[in-house]
Formats: sequence, structure tokens, C-alpha cells
Amino acid sequence: GIYLAALLGNGLIITAVACDHRLHTPMYFFLLNLSLLDFGTISVIVPKSMANSLWDTRAISYLGCVVQVFLIVFFPLAEYSLLTVMAYDRFVAICQPLHYGTIMGSSACVKMAAAAWASGFLNAVLHTAKTFSLPLCQGNVVEQFFCEVPEILKLSCSDSYLSVVWAVVISVCLGFGCFVFIVLSYVQIFTAVLRIPSEQGRHKAFSMCLPHLAVVSLFISTVIFAALKPPSLSSPAVDLVMAVLYAVVPPSLNPLIYSMRNRELKDALR
Repeated sequence: GIYLAALLGNGLIITAVACDHRLHTPMYFFLLNLSLLDFGTISVIVPKSMANSLWDTRAISYLGCVVQVFLIVFFPLAEYSLLTVMAYDRFVAICQPLHYGTIMGSSACVKMAAAAWASGFLNAVLHTAKTFSLPLCQGNVVEQFFCEVPEILKLSCSDSYLSVVWAVVISVCLGFGCFVFIVLSYVQIFTAVLRIPSEQGRHKAFSMCLPHLAVVSLFISTVIFAALKPPSLSSPAVDLVMAVLYAVVPPSLNPLIYSMRNRELKDALR
């Protein structure tokens, strides 16, 4: 049910933005890309899990596991980069409105979106290559309902995790850089909004930012909550809940968050 709701929500946004010329703006262009990434994120895990459940099996091929690890890294990291780009879009729209059309031209938007997708792709290649370059000799049972890097590392018989650690360090540094950029952007956005003399103007400016801020908060909080879970709480049931939390919940809620108070999107869907 959650999967179908996520497909429907993201599919409606993709269709509305693609077909309605009134939504051919930078903000909705980035929203279309976000929906595509959400569509991919939830489709990496859930269909295979449903198929396994229906066919009463827990098997996945080695190649299938490699592809799953790649896509699980690719889609979330690309989405995080895109959310950073969307924060910049909101910053320019509110803090530099007279230059918005010049700065956020169609060519610039395409390049920024392509950079977000490329960053996810390169990180995914790095993590997948480093993870599967380690020899695996601790059996072939992954204690999770999908293949992810930590579970694959448990099967390794090598203590040489240095290359994997470097890949993680690179991703963490990039993620922290994006986080700092988002925070600084919103500090300047809120400073500019509070200077707007009219209450109606402040309300309109806040309404432009709140959906993006809510999506960013949901994404970061679920990832941090899953990553910083104490080892003492680790168990198959808890790991399952954590995986669902960061892999299924955000893609399902993002369309709802963006469409809840967006009149233009609602009009396009009618």
C-alpha cells in the first residue's frame, strides 16, 4: 500500500510538471527530478521484497546484490545533492529576486540537476567497487531484506577496510558540506524574510520554503537516526524498522509534503 501510494504521488507530480507549461519553472523542474529520485529509491527495495514474500524465497543473485547496493547508494546521495541545489534555488528566489531569471536560467538548472545526479553516480560507483573488491568468505546470508554495504562487509573475511573507510569519509565530507550549505542558505533566507515589512509578504516567502525545509529535515533525520543507532539496539527487527524508515518513508511522504499547500500543483492535477 505504501509503495503504491509513493508511485502514485510521485507519478502525479512528474506528470503534472511535465505536461503543464505553467509549472515549467526552476522550482518545479527540480521537484520533478526529486520525484524521479524518490521513485527510484523506493523501487530499488520494495518490489524485490514483495516478490520474495509472494514466492516464499529470500534469494538474490550476486549480480542482483551488486546492482541493489549501487542503486541504494546512488538514489539517496543524488537526492541529497538535489535538495542542496533546491536550497540554493530558494535562496536566489528570496534573497536575489531581481536576478532570479538570470541566475536560474534553463541551462544553469539543467547543469545543477545533472551535477546532483552525477555526484550520486560517482559515489555509488566508489562505494560499490570498494565493497565488492573485498573477499567474501563468511557465508552468503545477508541479515537484512535487501543488500546494503554494512551487511555485505559482515560477510568479508578481510580486515582491510581502509578503502571502504575512505569511501565513507569522502561521502561524509560531501554530505557535511551540503548540510552546511543548506543551513547557511536558510539563515540568509530567514534573515531576508524577517525584513519584509508586510505580513502577507513574509507568509508567502515562508510558504515557498517550508515544503523544501520539511523534506530536508525528514531526509536528514531519518538517515542520522538510522546511522547513529547504538550497536546495543541492533537486531533483525530493529534493523528492518530502520531500513524502512530511511528507504521507504521519505519517498512516500515527499509528494504529500510538496502538494499539501501548493495551489499551482493542485490546479495542474485537476
